[in-house]
Amino acid sequence: MARPRSFDEDEVLRVATDQFWATGYAAARVDDIAAATGLGKGSLYGAFGDKRHLFLRAFDVHCAGLVEGVRRALDGPDASAFERLRAHVLAVADATASDVSLRGCLLAKGTAELSGQDPAVVATARRTFAAIDELIASCVAGAQRAGDIDPDADPARLAGLLLAVLRGIEALGKADTSPDSLRTIAETALAVLPRP
Repeated sequence: MARPRSFDEDEVLRVATDQFWATGYAAARVDDIAAATGLGKGSLYGAFGDKRHLFLRAFDVHCAGLVEGVRRALDGPDASAFERLRAHVLAVADATASDVSLRGCLLAKGTAELSGQDPAVVATARRTFAAIDELIASCVAGAQRAGDIDPDADPARLAGLLLAVLRGIEALGKADTSPDSLRTIAETALAVLPRP
């Protein structure tokens, strides 16, 4: 009979995520993850498989958390949809500006590093971007129903634009773009949304 695990898988995944986020996939060492968690490599491999499978689990959990965070930020009644959308776009700019270590986004980092070699990473990234895009489109549609965005505009197109702007803000943040510039980009994106 297998012995029950005596460690917190969520905590191990958090530590592994931090390691992959800090160094990238290729530079992350299983020895370092094992040392940071206090587990032996055998325990890590037994629980998660090889380094790739550990990364995929950490990446999946991280991406699910991103989608849930956007859902919490954007879900709500139509009457306040535009304010939620505005607050979310500005919050991404502000969070990016406050990333003084320039770690950037694990979703972007992992996708950029591994998309050419790992279809599972591509699938997770595609699913994550699609879910975020859908949440933004839903919020835009709510703002349209409330009369805050032109009802004739295509919410899917506006969501795609906002998603691209948000991803661009995160990429610019990695290049140490000034907080004022990031905020200005966010405000400009909001200003170009067609109003009734």
